[in-house]
Amino acid sequence: MRHRLSSGILAGAIAALAACGPAEEPATQSAEESGTAEAAATAEGPFRTGSEPAEGLVHESETHFANLRQLTFGGQNAEAYFSADDEWLIFQATPREAGCDQQYTMRIDGSDLRLVSTGAGRTTCGYFVPGTDKIVYSSTHLGGDACPPEPDFSQGYVWALYPDYDVFITDRDGDDLRQLTDEPGYDAEATLSRDGEWIVFTSVLSGDLEVWKMRSDGSDLQQLTFDVGYDGGPFFSYDATQIVYRASHPEQAEQVADYQRLLSQGLIRPSQLDIFVMNADGSGKRQLTDNGAANFGPYFHPDGSRVIFSSNLGDSGGREFDLWMIGVDGTDLQQITFQGDFDGFPMFNSDGTKLVFASNRGNELPRETNLFIADWVE
Repeated sequence: MRHRLSSGILAGAIAALAACGPAEEPATQSAEESGTAEAAATAEGPFRTGSEPAEGLVHESETHFANLRQLTFGGQNAEAYFSADDEWLIFQATPREAGCDQQYTMRIDGSDLRLVSTGAGRTTCGYFVPGTDKIVYSSTHLGGDACPPEPDFSQGYVWALYPDYDVFITDRDGDDLRQLTDEPGYDAEATLSRDGEWIVFTSVLSGDLEVWKMRSDGSDLQQLTFDVGYDGGPFFSYDATQIVYRASHPEQAEQVADYQRLLSQGLIRPSQLDIFVMNADGSGKRQLTDNGAANFGPYFHPDGSRVIFSSNLGDSGGREFDLWMIGVDGTDLQQITFQGDFDGFPMFNSDGTKLVFASNRGNELPRETNLFIADWVE
């Protein structure tokens, strides 16, 4: 789910679409235990987690935030998602001077940090399987231990769709890793319904980038979108009756040709994305945004009537991303954040009292992205 949305902002914010005074020192694994250098980092090293008050980083217009706290300190950290019991977060991170994104879990106070992916390749979009001790995430590690190469930006700003990405399920400690997708091409951006029955994800299985769903054991595969262009980044509503996702559907012949040419090279150009909602069976598709901006990272409020997302709407340079909220009928658009260069990848907890998101605010070094959690004020 991670892609850099802009070479200035998300290049500093994050590395693929997602999405991460000294904090409490986390209970990290040793390098010997994990086999990776990044897991050995401590509060004195390049990867620090904990919980520090960040009220000084709240803009006066951010009236929906109270008790803002910073959870990660340094590197690239994003796409933090709550467990069903709201006690844990899973997120992806590239610590300073490390290779590429791996999956970690920690408590919502930033303690008990654990590496849960293999430490090889690049990973994206980890998610807890509700009602179990399992997690899902996508990884390129079967294609090699090294980080896959960055995309070629000679054709402008593009995302790389690494064909080695597949969806995996594993225990929360990283054991018993099992592959759920094994067709050639990009399979990633996987999240689950809150009953743990369904995984929704993005795939090129049909020859185009579409939203699919499958049972949590990988069975009963169903294609949900069919329009030419990118459809991805899907999430279920809390009652599992709706799916929100981001999409870019070229309309002019030259735009379609450019999209298909890039797709054949494993690339897409994400300059414009809109937010869509559909029923869980793929019916009833409706577009919520139509503003010419890059709108991404949508997530339902638990009440099912609103969607929160990130957008560069209103920034003529296209480099500043803020959180916005909109009704599922496309009305009542409201700006939520006003601070810093980038705010994105929001997720509410089960009762809507807390919001976790990634932000550039308060960086120790330029272009770093960290995780923040706030009490949500209606």
